[in-house]
Amino acid sequence: FSPSPATNPGTIPDRGLFSVHLPEGGRVGELDEEMVYESRPGDVFVLGTSTWKILEITPDRVEVVPAPATPGARMPFWHGDLLGRPLETGRAIGAFTRELAGLEASTAIEKLETEFNLDRWAAENLVAYFSEEREAAGILPTDQTIVVQRFRDEIGDWRLVILSPFGARVHAPWAMALTRRFQYEQGRDVDVIWADDGMAFRFVDAGEPPAVSDVILDPDEVEGLLLEHLIDTSLFAARFREASARALLLPRRRPGRRTPLWLQRRRSADLLAVAKEFGSFPIVLETYREVLQDDFDLPSLQELLRGIRARKLRIAEADVTGPSPFAQSLLFAFVAAYLYEADTPLAERRAAALSLDRELLRELLGEGELRELLSAEVIDAVERELQRFERPAKSVDSLHDMLRDLGPLSAADIGARFNGNHVAAIEHLLTARRIIEVVVGGQPVLAAIEDAGRLRDALGVQPPPGIPQIYLETVDDPLGDVVGRYARTHGPFSVEEAATSLHLPVAVVEMTLDRLEANGRVVRGAFRPAGAGSEWVGREVLRRLKRRSLAELRAEIEPADRASLGRFLPGWHGIGRQRSGAGAIGEVVRSLQGAAIPASILERDVLVSRMEYQPSDLDQLMATGDLVWVGIEPIGSSDGRVALYDRAHFGALHRARGEIPEGPVHDALLGHLSTRGASFFRELYDAAGGGDPDILLDALWDLVWAGAVTNDTIAPLRAFLLGRARTARRRPVMSTSFPPSSAGRWSLVADIGAPANDTTYATSWVDQLLERHGLVTRDTVSGEGIPGGFTALYPVLREMEQTGRVRRGYFVEGLGGAQFAKPGAVDRLRSEADGSVVTLAAADPANPYGSVVSWPETPFRVSRSAGAYVVLVDGEPGLFLERGGRSAVLFDVEPSALGPIATELARIGSRRRKLTIESVNGEPINQSPLREALIAGGFAPAVRGLAYRSNARG
Repeated sequence: FSPSPATNPGTIPDRGLFSVHLPEGGRVGELDEEMVYESRPGDVFVLGTSTWKILEITPDRVEVVPAPATPGARMPFWHGDLLGRPLETGRAIGAFTRELAGLEASTAIEKLETEFNLDRWAAENLVAYFSEEREAAGILPTDQTIVVQRFRDEIGDWRLVILSPFGARVHAPWAMALTRRFQYEQGRDVDVIWADDGMAFRFVDAGEPPAVSDVILDPDEVEGLLLEHLIDTSLFAARFREASARALLLPRRRPGRRTPLWLQRRRSADLLAVAKEFGSFPIVLETYREVLQDDFDLPSLQELLRGIRARKLRIAEADVTGPSPFAQSLLFAFVAAYLYEADTPLAERRAAALSLDRELLRELLGEGELRELLSAEVIDAVERELQRFERPAKSVDSLHDMLRDLGPLSAADIGARFNGNHVAAIEHLLTARRIIEVVVGGQPVLAAIEDAGRLRDALGVQPPPGIPQIYLETVDDPLGDVVGRYARTHGPFSVEEAATSLHLPVAVVEMTLDRLEANGRVVRGAFRPAGAGSEWVGREVLRRLKRRSLAELRAEIEPADRASLGRFLPGWHGIGRQRSGAGAIGEVVRSLQGAAIPASILERDVLVSRMEYQPSDLDQLMATGDLVWVGIEPIGSSDGRVALYDRAHFGALHRARGEIPEGPVHDALLGHLSTRGASFFRELYDAAGGGDPDILLDALWDLVWAGAVTNDTIAPLRAFLLGRARTARRRPVMSTSFPPSSAGRWSLVADIGAPANDTTYATSWVDQLLERHGLVTRDTVSGEGIPGGFTALYPVLREMEQTGRVRRGYFVEGLGGAQFAKPGAVDRLRSEADGSVVTLAAADPANPYGSVVSWPETPFRVSRSAGAYVVLVDGEPGLFLERGGRSAVLFDVEPSALGPIATELARIGSRRRKLTIESVNGEPINQSPLREALIAGGFAPAVRGLAYRSNARG
């Protein structure tokens, strides 16, 4: 048997029932065919309230006798079609999971009991289920997070499991499109299943499974991959058989007797083998339409992928040793997934996909679902042009051509479309017998003489006497000509509107439009923004409307202001998202790698604002060797800028920026590290000849800030920031007495990885900047301090634009014409919600002010200095807090923003050891309008201003 499509990729159970009869006559009921195929004479089953024993199985009936009280009876089963979970339901389930997972176990159990009426055992089991999943994978799939797990199965093949709550109607097309992509990349078939809770793939004899980035498809390429793969699935075969049966293409050869279903399958397969060679075969197109519209939700999948691309949805990676509890439920159905899969050669499948008439398929899939795209103003403007209001006739010849083009018009209608004396022009044409006067719908109108026979046969118009016989000849399709002319000279219209205008019965017009639709002259759909029901439009008119509407939309796309960039960039960086789980720290570091960040704010502000950070997260990556930190430059005597790198990308992204300091101690340290490799400080101390360890330590940190030396742990950097790097020593000491800033093993940065060539370096940095910022401009590159600057990266960006990987445009005002962005970033830049209040370290890469865009004009000094903060209100700087927090700069903000700003300052105070604000805009804090808001937010009067206390409310 075959599982339902909710747990099975592309397999749907064949519908077929056997009639169950008693030998002496009488019908007991029906059994599904799969059970009959697994049964033998003598088997016992339960049907209704009785038990029956099988005597004989014929092609269309099962002979049985009663068998009461017989042990071992089986129940009939039927695995019917199950619709997948809608996207809206999936989002609700994901939100419920996220909310419940964020609660303590006792609170979650109480919530389930009180709000959802679960009993104690059910609540505890559900909470335990979530806890086991988090323990196994480190993170749960929610409405904001999709989890990708990778592990090896029992025989060593790689499995890739994608867990998400968004439902099978989204997962099915996603899984099929991914399958097609993996087949292209690996040159072999890939096993796949999907369900309401995710997808699972099996890769045979693969050295490595696909990366997480490979499961994120471009929304624009999903449909093409899906159409190529779909015809190869048993889902398509089953739907094709059903559609063929409805179209009477699978007739019964023996009326009155049932055709075995397996023979129907074979007959359908033979028909499909021939029909799929013709892309416009109606049953093939109907099968595609039914699958894509009824079984799949392709628009929702594309919306989901756009959300991933715009970073509104997070993809979290989890490398596990085995399937997590959530993933196990997906893998139970794996064996049965391919029970009915066909064995069609790859080349044949590709040929079938290429022969598909995709233009016609787009029409079947709702060419007319364009209410949101087409503009009412554009529709009105195009219709006025089609009706010649915008281009009136100026001569008798052009008036004659207009009547041939538009059909019969009254004298008043002609006057509205004629530039000049229309009465004289009409008299001239009537005298010349080029136009005629007829009566249509009881009203006198004027028509071109060439339409005499057409109007007579289509509308029953009586032509005036004296018309030459050549104009009265019968045309092939008079009704089609008249209705088709109405369609090509009007915007979207209803059947009733056309029938009223043409003075024809509605049924006649509808029948004619159906015929014109079959010939490709008109399209049915929903077009007018304020319309309702089904409408019609000429095909060429629709193309014109779409082109004009798209052009209008492009014209409306004006560059965003800097506030939009201020709203977009923190969201793109994931500020406030508080990512968690095993892969969160790696995800954040990959986004930040290569950025020069002051060491004093790296952990306290930058990492904390992006995830649920614990120092052990960074220590673990350092211990495994996956993470490298490199000094960029010193900031005074107690701080400096550092850059984090994923070791795998280090060579492609890092190049030395500063000059190596020279001196006897420096040379001795470099010489020892170059010959002996990574060494502890005791070894360096001995190699330098001993002496004052402070001198050696100072020289070592000089090399660190020059980018020449690094450490395999971040502990000495933390100690350096605490001011312990210069502990006075009067005599040589044992290694256990060396200051903490000398701990760990020191090594040369040059030994980590060979630098990449210029092309790889530029390409890697372009990818990194697009990943980090979404939008790359000349100022973005300049702010990053990349050697070679924008000039070195521009050829790569230009090539990526030509291949469609990035878009170029004037997205943000004032940043120059050379702006490149990821498609998802552009969408998010223009759709980011207003009203947000975000606090950033001034030197955080997510802060565009002072780097990509300039600070607002103010007489006070503001900068991206280490230790300073900026509070963004609706994307604009609302307040700047200088390093140390003693003074602040309050920008021009609404009074309603003072409360949220004070709340953000309280959060800064809770993050730091102490925070006392003494002045705002150069005046004492007690004279500032911010004073009352700060007190309400938890600040209290102090000797020199307002201080935040840890036990203050708020």
